[in-house]
Amino acid sequence: MSVPRLLATVMTVALAAAVLAAQPPARTPDIHYVPTRQSVAKAMLELAHVTADDVVYDLGSGDGRILVIAAQTFGARGVGIEIDRQLVERSREIAREGGVADRVTFIEGDLFATDISPATVVTLYLSTTVNMRLEPKLKRELRPGTRVVSQQFRIGAWPPDVATRAESQQLFLWTIR
Repeated sequence: MSVPRLLATVMTVALAAAVLAAQPPARTPDIHYVPTRQSVAKAMLELAHVTADDVVYDLGSGDGRILVIAAQTFGARGVGIEIDRQLVERSREIAREGGVADRVTFIEGDLFATDISPATVVTLYLSTTVNMRLEPKLKRELRPGTRVVSQQFRIGAWPPDVATRAESQQLFLWTIR
């Protein structure tokens, strides 16, 4: 390939990437991003008894801190689902800096449309309304024994197995039966 043609191809790819980066998410996020404190994230993972054998899915993964902690502290693998492209990029950067990019993956996507069946643990910090909408998906796609931990918000009328506190935050644990 000639140098001018190669340069034109590189510029076309760069332009396409810039256009994609400037586009809004496929749909508007359901909630505003609020980061989980690291100590609360660790408490959520401890409540779910996360081990190196687990695959943790964080729905609405924000900056990825829960999964980075899951990989660094517990040796788990993880998948984050986040609709905001900028947060996905930040998550990937944090995972690289934290030395766990080989153990965690971040997907730009809609948590309602993404297959979560490989999860053995699911973490949530969403809202009462979003959790209620998510309940049928959790019960339909997750295998028996999968643990679900939510910060601050219950999942509809589904009674948690454990309700506790970490700092000033309520934490709830459910196990798929």
